Amino acid sequence: MRITSRLLAEPVSQPFRPGRRAPALALLPPIPLYRRLLRIHRKKLGPEERIMGDMYVKAEFRRHRDVENPLHLVGFLTRWQEYGQMLEGDDWKDGKIDTALVAKLSDHQVGQMYELMQTIQKRGRDSVDEEEEGRILQAIDEAAGSGKKDS
Repeated sequence: MRITSRLLAEPVSQPFRPGRRAPALALLPPIPLYRRLLRIHRKKLGPEERIMGDMYVKAEFRRHRDVENPLHLVGFLTRWQEYGQMLEGDDWKDGKIDTALVAKLSDHQVGQMYELMQTIQKRGRDSVDEEEEGRILQAIDEAAGSGKKDS
């Protein structure tokens, strides 16, 4: 068969089309996937998000270290690989959890999600409180500085 420039110019894989899911990558083994997730956290997440994300990834991989059910293991690795792919894109920050996925969660998993939500909300309130406190202290300092200048 003669190789032509037309054959060389054709894409090997299907082009990505918006609205369609990207083709799935081959399933990574646990240790390379674990390392990849930590690397993605280092590149894509802020300091607080990274600490919380790293702790969660480490705990989940530790918890599933001795799993022997191949279906459970494939599901676990698939979900974590999808999570990594999602973080590598930029649309994850505005994403919502699929209601069909929530319906499949166990009571324990729903409890974990609720605790995570409370932690995130508490951190958000704490950071807002710190910002307000900083502004108040700055205003007091400015007022005290201007009061000394007038004397």
